[in-house]
Amino acid sequence: MAVFIAIDHHSAGCVGLHAARRGTRFEALEPLRQGVRHHFGGFGKGIAAGLALRHDHGSQYMSDAFQSELTFLGIESSPAFVRAPEGNGCAERFIRTLKENLLWVRTFDTVEQLRQALLEFRRTYNSTWLIEQHGFRTLDAARLDQLSPAALAA
Repeated sequence: MAVFIAIDHHSAGCVGLHAARRGTRFEALEPLRQGVRHHFGGFGKGIAAGLALRHDHGSQYMSDAFQSELTFLGIESSPAFVRAPEGNGCAERFIRTLKENLLWVRTFDTVEQLRQALLEFRRTYNSTWLIEQHGFRTLDAARLDQLSPAALAA
């Protein structure tokens, strides 16, 4: 089974998580789509203009399908440097936390069981995990600070 993630670099919050039997380029798009729908209120051409996506050089992320989706959404592709995981540090730190708190301590018989556990982990992580860079506040609280007053009123 494969797990894909999308992390907000500024807040360090998880905006998308997905599990699949195979780790294809189409499955890799799911966490990105989750984040776009949730944070931009929909899914359409240019909806996420101004956003940059840091990703590694895996075949899923460098594929024409993945890159075309980024272009469609208005997201700039920002590949990390080859063999330099620190260039994608927020995602690497989240993956370590995910492994230590879920993937290495539980087993899953089906992809659906894993998917449900990931969704619960994301909810718990974003609502309870305290990050030093945010004054030991939760990720959800830090994300609220990022939003403009107009976004909060909507």
